[in-house]
Amino acid sequence: MIDHREIKERVLLVAVSLDESGREDATAEESLTELAELVKTAGAEEVGRVIQNRERIHPGTYVGSGKIQEILELAQELGANGVVCDDELTPAQLRNLENALEMKVMDRTMVILDIFASRASTREGKIQVELAQLRFRATRLVGMRNSLSRLGGGIGTRGPGETQLEVDRRRIHERISKLKRDLEAVVAQRETARSRRLANHIPVCALVGYTNTGKSTLLNRLTGAGVLEEDQLFATLDPTTRNLALPDGQEILLTDTVGFIRKLPHHLIEAFKSTLEEARYADIILHVIDSANPHCYLQMHTVYETLKDLNVGDKPVIAVLNKQDIADPEETV
Repeated sequence: MIDHREIKERVLLVAVSLDESGREDATAEESLTELAELVKTAGAEEVGRVIQNRERIHPGTYVGSGKIQEILELAQELGANGVVCDDELTPAQLRNLENALEMKVMDRTMVILDIFASRASTREGKIQVELAQLRFRATRLVGMRNSLSRLGGGIGTRGPGETQLEVDRRRIHERISKLKRDLEAVVAQRETARSRRLANHIPVCALVGYTNTGKSTLLNRLTGAGVLEEDQLFATLDPTTRNLALPDGQEILLTDTVGFIRKLPHHLIEAFKSTLEEARYADIILHVIDSANPHCYLQMHTVYETLKDLNVGDKPVIAVLNKQDIADPEETV
């Protein structure tokens, strides 16, 4: 009998710490902990971690040759069949690492794109995700050929497939052009709905925050929206807007937005710009903070930097401290 079950990927997490003191950087360890959550959400299993201290990332292989040998030996020892790097790899780095390790190599961007591919449910969300994936793959086709063919499934293989290199490049650009036209039509519909809201002079509050801080839960509790609630990264992608009646009788519109994360891929920001701009057109920003997370200050910084990149830095922001019931009293924000 043939077993058709998909083999669960067992991956090593690899990061480069740019701490010039030569000591292991705590930030690199924190970033790998978040990467481990991303990998888990994508359906793989972390079996080990490797951090290399360097003055700069190796331009050809991400890590140095000595560390590559260490990764190879550790992968064999722990039975890993893949490696996930905590930064976005160049095509050359991806290709060289795969040749040296002879196993599937992925980066943080590929994992995040894969999660978004599995989470997208609306037409707009699916278009945005596929557009981001194709833009990412278009610049990395040469380096990703081995990665896409080495394993039959797993992280990075959801979505468009691959054939011959030149054929793929042409088809990808044709598909990107079509998706951009489709997205423009959807964005026009969103802008029409936004214009109607503005014409009604109803104040709009946008819920923003790091992924998995509880924005969707808050929206459900306040408005009964019924959107998906899960203790996972990027549980919901599509913005949801609901009416909320305040105690004084005033009505406002409350909009949930996609969560932010460190090192959010540029292709994803570009594809989801129309969705993220819901915060840009809001009157007030409600910044939902996971006060129980030991790295909440770093998460807050990421949110404010992302809002700045979206030109939303001039909006009034109200901090909403969530998960106070499970927070450590000595570490509460």
